[in-house]
Amino acid sequence: MDMDALMPMRIDQLLTLTQWLSPAFPVGTFAYSHGLEAAVDQGWIRDAAGLEGWLKDVAEYGGGSSDALFLNAAYNAENHEALYHIDATARAFAPSKERLLETEAQGRAFCDVTAALWGDMPMLLTYPVALGFAAAREELPAAQTTQLYMQALLSNLIAAGQRLLPVGQTEGQAILKRLTPLCVRVAKAHAHGDLNHLSSTAFLTDVASMKHETQYSRIFRT
Repeated sequence: MDMDALMPMRIDQLLTLTQWLSPAFPVGTFAYSHGLEAAVDQGWIRDAAGLEGWLKDVAEYGGGSSDALFLNAAYNAENHEALYHIDATARAFAPSKERLLETEAQGRAFCDVTAALWGDMPMLLTYPVALGFAAAREELPAAQTTQLYMQALLSNLIAAGQRLLPVGQTEGQAILKRLTPLCVRVAKAHAHGDLNHLSSTAFLTDVASMKHETQYSRIFRT
């Protein structure tokens, strides 16, 4: 049994995390599809089953997995120098111009709002790095922070998928329910925050983000 994942949280900690990772928190996640729009345009995803399989790969082998690792690395950073090195690695690891835009823009927005309400934040951090740093500073548990980040990522992409595909609300929530245990597993696998384990093998999701850069008609920024 994973005792870290079962660490009790104070209600104020839980509410802070749910506020940060709520769709209402103004980081603009609704404007990004992480390459999903291009995948639908190419015919690589056609229905709910295809969407679920795509998101599973994102979470386990692609951007979700690497984000979880960057979040925990930032959470465990010993000082600002180490934090900025982690952030530089996160930028370098972005597989396309749009994926870099996605993590930079959301990170900047998170830093701006968090600094205004919770105190000074290092500016211009990528999104998972900013979240990891803020969670450590507010003494929020790393495991639950990563789990909720992963669920928020998948929830946003399901919402994007529902705008692009014939996927209903109940069906979308069923996908999220089935993928929720994966959020826990990914968080546990990357709790060490060791960037020597950094990797990605969800190559088609990376290609999709590249194709989206030149897609003729788009409703999402990425």
